[in-house]
Amino acid sequence: NGKPIVTIFSDFTNVTTNSKTNNAIELTRAYFGYGYNFSPDFSAKVVFDVANNAASGVDPLKVGVSAFTVFAKNAYGEYNHGIVTADLGLVGDNMFSLQESVWGKRYMYKSFQDQYGFGNSADLGAKVKIQFIPEVALDLQVLNGEGYKKVQADSTFKFAAGLTVQPIKNLFARVYYDNMANQSYATSKVAQTSLNFFVGYKSAQGTLAAEYNTQNGKGNVKGQNWSGFSVYGTLPVVKTLSVIARFDDLTSEKIGTATTAWNSTKTGTDGQVYMVGVEFAPVKGIQITPNFRYAAPSSEAKTAGAYAVSSLNVNLGVSF
Repeated sequence: NGKPIVTIFSDFTNVTTNSKTNNAIELTRAYFGYGYNFSPDFSAKVVFDVANNAASGVDPLKVGVSAFTVFAKNAYGEYNHGIVTADLGLVGDNMFSLQESVWGKRYMYKSFQDQYGFGNSADLGAKVKIQFIPEVALDLQVLNGEGYKKVQADSTFKFAAGLTVQPIKNLFARVYYDNMANQSYATSKVAQTSLNFFVGYKSAQGTLAAEYNTQNGKGNVKGQNWSGFSVYGTLPVVKTLSVIARFDDLTSEKIGTATTAWNSTKTGTDGQVYMVGVEFAPVKGIQITPNFRYAAPSSEAKTAGAYAVSSLNVNLGVSF
């Protein structure tokens, strides 16, 4: 047996920065795919990502013509029996999959590591998960390292390991580490390494989670180190209505004798992001979320020419 996979993200935004305002209605992303179970142990999935390039521009006031690009997001076979689950092909990356599921608002805003470019949500490679007991799981990955939008055949591989523990019902704790290296690097290149700590609680009574992320050698460039944390929560008011809030903080380091941090440029993301909203879910598979976001650049980013950005948004998520 099998079933289709359809997910749609759309929004209305009112963005203000540097005393200028822009309004836009966007179809930001759509996923189309199919999952099939060959037997209780073997299955496969293929998903295509239709992304709107105009909606992902760096300049928040830039008005562009919608240009949709289609990528293969997932295309893999899976074996699942007993305590072992193994995937091979264009697989989902485990780097922030748990955080994304606990956050649960991908249609509105990506989880921290995805939003700021610490890693990719999918990649070519293989992964295995060993569920020792219901409360403890170990996952291992060997991935291409470039993500699903830039599939490249080279000698760079990302090796990753994660340990997830569920000490009590609805409470999750996870530690994750990866290393992406290439033996042919010049002296200016280094291995990119990532380390993440996460703890989160998710139930019908609400959600509360926090994560800390650090990455050295971003893009395999020596000295490009950064770190940050994110705190987010959801509080149900009634069955179909919840209040959501989130805070992000991202900081990069100075390289060598530089006077400013490497990510504190006019298009950089160093600083804080605040968001608050109300999610309305009238039926299963539909979320409508009016929300307000405020991005405050770091002092170094301000010096480099960055401005604070505030936005009023109505985000729509549809999945079936």
